[in-house]
Amino acid sequence: MHDVIIVGGGPAGLNAALILGRARRRVLICDADRPRNAGTPATWGLFTRDGTPPAELRARARADLARYDTVEHRTIEVVEALRDGDGFAIALADGRRERARRLILATGLSQDIPEIEGFATYWGTGVHSCPYCDGYEVRDRPLIAYGRGHGGCGVALELSGWSQDVTLCTDGTDGDLSDKDRDRLARNRIRVVTTPVARLEGNGDRPSRLSFRDGSDIPCAAVFVMPFACSPSPLVTQLGCDLDEARGVVPTGDYEKTNVPGLYVAGDASRRVQFAVVAAAEGAMAAFAINTEILAETTR
Repeated sequence: MHDVIIVGGGPAGLNAALILGRARRRVLICDADRPRNAGTPATWGLFTRDGTPPAELRARARADLARYDTVEHRTIEVVEALRDGDGFAIALADGRRERARRLILATGLSQDIPEIEGFATYWGTGVHSCPYCDGYEVRDRPLIAYGRGHGGCGVALELSGWSQDVTLCTDGTDGDLSDKDRDRLARNRIRVVTTPVARLEGNGDRPSRLSFRDGSDIPCAAVFVMPFACSPSPLVTQLGCDLDEARGVVPTGDYEKTNVPGLYVAGDASRRVQFAVVAAAEGAMAAFAINTEILAETTR
């Protein structure tokens, strides 16, 4: 029986495994190797590793884990998870089952991309969800905020910190914008285009133009979508976690604890901002809490 099973091999899961390995806990980390940022060429905002490709970060982290003999890493999908007595049991895609005292879900989210031609093509290279992660590389160039209502307005205003050439595209509606939102957009010289979007065009590597169904178009270096629905891992509902349905995330408490005793959720699937450095910190906090709990149980 493992002390901890970690599902997910992104920054949260890998950093949790590192902290637990250094605490000499028996850890199994299972990773299906389908990262949300697979199409992203670089990870930004991570000190000493700013601009490192995500795959390289994961490879370095796995190499770090190799020095801890109590940590096992498997590239395999977890297809089921459930409470099992005082601990947890998981079923793997190869039919094997494993048990642990504690469970960390670091599964991230599955991003739902608007069904606009070209958006999937340029996802990670010209279509983004986070200006903090990708705004600097397209600074002072024409930028598109794609969204509606107060959320779309918020993305457009946020982008004004990176460029003075920002357009909010609401794709065929009046945008559901309040008078207050419209006033703020106008004061900050942000255009609002309500024409339905046809496609995002570019050279195959980077986008250059957003075309509309009426035949018009506008130049753009990047499109930033407002936070659309994301899909959490089905393991979340299997285990009975509370879920914020609107955002698709788990509302964790202190040290990434969930409403299910012994179950932790760290990384993008939890409630905080979705930065790599924050995900890694959440994994570390969950690991600290778990080690403290196990220590208390075994030293009574």
